Amino acid sequence: MKVLSFLPLLLRGPLLRPARLSSTLIRATALELVILAGHVLIYPSGIAPERRPSTPRPVPGTGTGTGSGTGKDTGSGSDPEHAAHHDEITRAAEATALPTTGDARPPVVLLHGLIDNRSVFVLLRRSLARHGWRHLASLNYSPLTCDIRTASELLDRHVEEICARTGHHEVDIVGHSLGGLIARYYVQRLGGDRRVRTLVTLGTPHGGTSAVPLAGAHPIVRQMRSGSELIEELRRPAPGCRTRFVSFWSELDRVILPVETACVDHPDLDAVNVRVTGIGHLALPVHPAVASAIRQALESDGSDVGTRGAAHVA
Repeated sequence: MKVLSFLPLLLRGPLLRPARLSSTLIRATALELVILAGHVLIYPSGIAPERRPSTPRPVPGTGTGTGSGTGKDTGSGSDPEHAAHHDEITRAAEATALPTTGDARPPVVLLHGLIDNRSVFVLLRRSLARHGWRHLASLNYSPLTCDIRTASELLDRHVEEICARTGHHEVDIVGHSLGGLIARYYVQRLGGDRRVRTLVTLGTPHGGTSAVPLAGAHPIVRQMRSGSELIEELRRPAPGCRTRFVSFWSELDRVILPVETACVDHPDLDAVNVRVTGIGHLALPVHPAVASAIRQALESDGSDVGTRGAAHVA
């Protein structure tokens, strides 16, 4: 596991100086409130599911690039019905895939957090599109979802549909908060590492969180707690996992407590943890400097995130 420092704008050292902590926290809190107000305004635009292009006709003489698509028999994805589902999707991909010549970048799937929707990624999506990403997809899952495993299975179907539609055999995923945990479960426990090249998480409680204690009545929040059955399941061995992880965590995050639990800490996973200074939880998916670092992560092996160029967070 590697830990990298994300260059701060206000401070030139790796840690916040105590004398300036209060002013930094006040600025970050003010920014969180502004982002929250703006998000409330655009939230209705993301309630409806994303409109997907219709499946194209078969293209004669073109390959799919999907490969065999056989996953690992881990977690709840090892039952025959699950395997049969993948075989069916793979056959559909072979019949309908688009050629990917000249389009080397895999599709990017954006996955929102708890009590949110795809509108949270409007700025990040625009940034990726401006820099040449052609295939961008957002998945809405119901706020009434009570099980991370169920949401992961939905993500599984969504990724297979994207691969079938675009002709790519891999995708990248960017998940904010709970969305990152759903994606990690898919990768690590449902064999999704055969489909996910890079998983970028933003303020995701990989080790659980002790925040919002009164919300513990909701089953999915209980799954996000430190020591929960699901968190412990993600601590199990994952030998041969092919997905690389880039996890952004903020020292001023008040949703993920303690903040270090937003780091990926697993001996079998190829993970880079990027410390973000000067912003809070809500700013992670919308801040332009974080968007720049996400683009770096998707364009590289993730090892130089936060060190290449002059990336600053206010």
